[in-house]
Amino acid sequence: MKVENGNMVNTLKQQKKSEYTIKPGDKVGIVGVPPLSVISKLSETGAVIFDLDEPRVKADMELTSNYLPRVYCAILRTVVLNALHLELDAVFIDVGPGKCDCAFHVSTVLQDMLNIPIIRTRNEDKKGFGYPLCRTKMSLFEKMQQITKGVQNPFPSSPDSPPCTPTAGFWGVPPRDFSLLNLFPCTTHIYGWTRCMENKTPADTDLEAVFNPHVPTIFFAQSFCAKTALAKFLAAKHPKGLYLDVDVTCSSSTGAKIQAFLELNGVPHAPC
Repeated sequence: MKVENGNMVNTLKQQKKSEYTIKPGDKVGIVGVPPLSVISKLSETGAVIFDLDEPRVKADMELTSNYLPRVYCAILRTVVLNALHLELDAVFIDVGPGKCDCAFHVSTVLQDMLNIPIIRTRNEDKKGFGYPLCRTKMSLFEKMQQITKGVQNPFPSSPDSPPCTPTAGFWGVPPRDFSLLNLFPCTTHIYGWTRCMENKTPADTDLEAVFNPHVPTIFFAQSFCAKTALAKFLAAKHPKGLYLDVDVTCSSSTGAKIQAFLELNGVPHAPC
């Protein structure tokens, strides 16, 4: 930025390509849940997809402090950390109602950081693909892995097991630190934005707000994420709800809090 005639003028480096032609074998990063049309094209072309929301490199998160504030969503800081280390040909970053305003600002940072196309998308897809994984009997860790992996293809989920009767609920977004998911029983149902992910409709706010009032539920969001407001609001409405936010990693005290909540509500932790 510079001052010109008393006004601020944007001098950010513009991406060199306004359009991007996907080629077989291209290494393409995605952020959030891009529209089905984008994922289908990447899949059909044979691009190699990297989900930049997930920790993919072993590097200090502090490296992102030159680009983003330390007090910022750990998922988006992870996006920048991945982008600093991975050799990519392009990035598709969803900045619409299915993601967040913070992602839009991160896309601006990425455009200035990288000499590759950064393509903003707005996923407002309405066609639902269902969410059978969210309701099946499986370790919560594995369910979450399969749901996040499913973003990279245009097909519905097809778990081997039928739906189970829930004994606990996990509402919210996939955590950066999946280890906290090991504290939940295999009969945990998933709600919130993660359910929208599996349904491939990340902007479906009605589906995101659904919860089961009869099941003890953790309402989770990443610290400094806008979804903390909805998580806290819904947890207050739930008769057996607990609001929880975590930044980069799950501490031992947070783990103890989850365990105590489940035990106090009589939730058994039977092996899968």
